[in-house]
Amino acid sequence: MAEEKGTASFAASEEALHAEASEIAGYDDFGDPSYLEGLRALLAALDEAKNLSDLGRMILRRQITTSLATRLRCEQRLKEHPEVVDLPVERPIFITGLVRTGSTALHYLMGRDPGMQVLEYWLSAEPQPRPPVSEWADHPDYKAAAANLDFLYNTTPDLMAVHEMKAEWPEECGHILAQSFTDDRFECSASLPGYCEWYHHTPHPGAYRRHRQMIQLVGSTSPDMRWLIKYPVHLRQLPALFDAYPDACIVQTHRDPRTVLASYTSFLARIRRMHEVEVDEALIAREQLESWGVAADDGVAWRKEHGDGQFYDLHFADFMADPVGSVKRIYAHFDQTLSAEGETALRAWEAEHPQGKHGGHRYQHRDFGVSEAQILDRFEGYLDYFDMRPDAAG
Repeated sequence: MAEEKGTASFAASEEALHAEASEIAGYDDFGDPSYLEGLRALLAALDEAKNLSDLGRMILRRQITTSLATRLRCEQRLKEHPEVVDLPVERPIFITGLVRTGSTALHYLMGRDPGMQVLEYWLSAEPQPRPPVSEWADHPDYKAAAANLDFLYNTTPDLMAVHEMKAEWPEECGHILAQSFTDDRFECSASLPGYCEWYHHTPHPGAYRRHRQMIQLVGSTSPDMRWLIKYPVHLRQLPALFDAYPDACIVQTHRDPRTVLASYTSFLARIRRMHEVEVDEALIAREQLESWGVAADDGVAWRKEHGDGQFYDLHFADFMADPVGSVKRIYAHFDQTLSAEGETALRAWEAEHPQGKHGGHRYQHRDFGVSEAQILDRFEGYLDYFDMRPDAAG
């Protein structure tokens, strides 16, 4: 396609991207037009990017058309199931916090509890009423999700040690937020300062209203089960999250931001090698220092204004020392019962998935172009609020 060539303008392709998505999905109603603000900010930023490879441009263009096509299909499903938007989502438990704080391990562990429902990877990619588990293996959307993950790990095998995913496992909310072009996957893929400036400093209430609709759609076959939802990015949009989920229960995960930044820079360098001509780890570190510094500040500001009553704080060292015990304390705080069957399932998962199962993810602070002093200075307010100065951080 001409639009996939390295010289094509993304912004000038807006109409063509929509037309292609409509052809893929077979529908033409994109729903609430508020998504266009994020899409246009992204397209403009991609046109300004000087370091994208031709492969990177092609991958990102396909991500955009995929998100648009998924949006179309989901809009059609909402028309077919209009009753879902009235279904309750009572006191959902959200896991959020800085990246690389153990939130994925916690999510996977808690997700083994048969008393909770989660957003499975394949249903995050293609939201729809969750079918019986016995039907998943033969479902075309499940097969497509599994094939996409196989391709990802075959092309970048070292990612398995950093973030293992499977089609049937719990997944973050990135696919859903990408339908509104309000997801950090785009800044993860390439240096896009224009998009980041818009993304970090713009409220996203429309994206979170749609998020709730997608959760209602997926959970419509189990409307009375409590939800467990996880995404570090939610820390950046607490006002929009609480607007959509006023009774949300938040588990905020914590870790020394020096380790967070080193680990995340290493992770993003792997991702960006698929999209950029040259990967600048020092630039990634500077960008993410500011991105997550803003997120940390926003989280503290929310809690100072609204209080800590809907939050439970979990520090990385405490979770690693006693994973199942940590879950029990979370449940006690948020009035959730862990049955004997649930505890057995959690302990079996813990035994089968020890830390470093697929190899270690090694990194050192000195490798990343941002000093420890700079990190501590940027996160000063966060560290002070949570009593995590260096002698106590873990």
